[in-house]
Amino acid sequence: MIYVDNVTMNYRIQQENIKSIKEYLVNVLRGKISYKEFCALNQVNLHINRGEVCGIVGRNGAGKSTLFIAGVLTPTSGHVQINGNIAPMLELGAGFDQDLTAKENIFLNGAILGYSKKFLEEKYDDIIEFSELKDFIDQPVRTFSSGMMMRLAFSIATLVEPEVLIVDEILSVGDGHFQKKSEKRMRELMSGGTTVLMVSHALKQIRDLCNRVIWLEHGKVIMDGPTQEVCDAYEQTQN
Repeated sequence: MIYVDNVTMNYRIQQENIKSIKEYLVNVLRGKISYKEFCALNQVNLHINRGEVCGIVGRNGAGKSTLFIAGVLTPTSGHVQINGNIAPMLELGAGFDQDLTAKENIFLNGAILGYSKKFLEEKYDDIIEFSELKDFIDQPVRTFSSGMMMRLAFSIATLVEPEVLIVDEILSVGDGHFQKKSEKRMRELMSGGTTVLMVSHALKQIRDLCNRVIWLEHGKVIMDGPTQEVCDAYEQTQN
């Protein structure tokens, strides 16, 4: 499903502490802008098969989230190929318009994910039922709590049956009741053949849900293999 072939991702980080566009333009004209290069991924090679539930572990800054967006941004070098529709859950609610109602945002967010209006209309009742937000569906989402926002976004992302699901630290959605629903829904997707990439600092969550784990450090793959083996090795470095 996913091919990451010899991918390197470099970013230029501006050294000066510039606080406005005017200050930036003045410094550009004076030739006073300097950058340092940061390598987020360094010649990474991964092939992830259909239906695999693959956990990504590593310290902050190891390159985990960059690996997720490598299929969106053009890599500095290498090639990424993803075969199938993707539902990214990297920042739940990031695609919402705060002034639109929850109902309107279902169609907006679904369109961003690449789904047709007809398809979303067919799934609409399921999304509302799963989110448990029926009484608030005509309210603008700016009035929602963060938990309500995440419940709505999770319901949209997971009820459209993606072929590839990308999950970044979001399974603690809402209260305890909804967290159990979320985990149950994730397990349904996994058993139905959805390919899952999941980042979490909670190793118990990785151990419970994943059948394969990739350990990243400083943009490089340190270890790639069975969940227990990789998690045990990674855990030893955290003590």
